[in-house]
Amino acid sequence: MNKETFSFVIYMIHACANKWGKLPSEVYHLLSKADCIDKFLVLHFDVLHTQSTSYIVDDIKEYLEVRGVNL
Repeated sequence: MNKETFSFVIYMIHACANKWGKLPSEVYHLLSKADCIDKFLVLHFDVLHTQSTSYIVDDIKEYLEVRGVNL
């Protein structure tokens, strides 16, 4: 993972934490558990980083829900 992708992942963890009322560490754990970081955020970085934060947070929520992760 390069620096730009890493910064994007950290930004999205904090954006999700703010939207969902959770600590960033809790969000990181949820995303890691569902393999969302590597198989969604990093894998699709080229497309995702051009979208709005709100749109990506909603996509992450849907990704987690499909995989049975409760927020």
